[in-house]
Amino acid sequence: MNKVAFIFRTPPHGSAAGREGLDAVLATSALSEDIGVFFADDGVYQLLSRQDPSAILGRDYAPTFGLLELYDVDNVYICARSLAERGLAPAQITIETEILSASDWQQCLANYNVRLSF
Repeated sequence: MNKVAFIFRTPPHGSAAGREGLDAVLATSALSEDIGVFFADDGVYQLLSRQDPSAILGRDYAPTFGLLELYDVDNVYICARSLAERGLAPAQITIETEILSASDWQQCLANYNVRLSF
């Protein structure tokens, strides 16, 4: 069976990539138990608490990432370097993630033979 990694690299607002990626993760979780969700670059903004996209008429879907645990998606990783480069602290993240150094992030991602980027 394929191990599937979903990689979030884009910010949450301005495109539908984040919402579509989240929908893909939740749908795939019904078919596979070997799912990893990775956040790097501007994708770390997907998990920030207290987002208010109403000014741009956007939907605040960040709390929906909390469903990952309910859907038995336990392998959720965030790149420590991406957090640091953006001046973000782990306390600002809305869900439980494993924070990995850049090299550990790459090693962990290498365990997945299918990679989808959003």
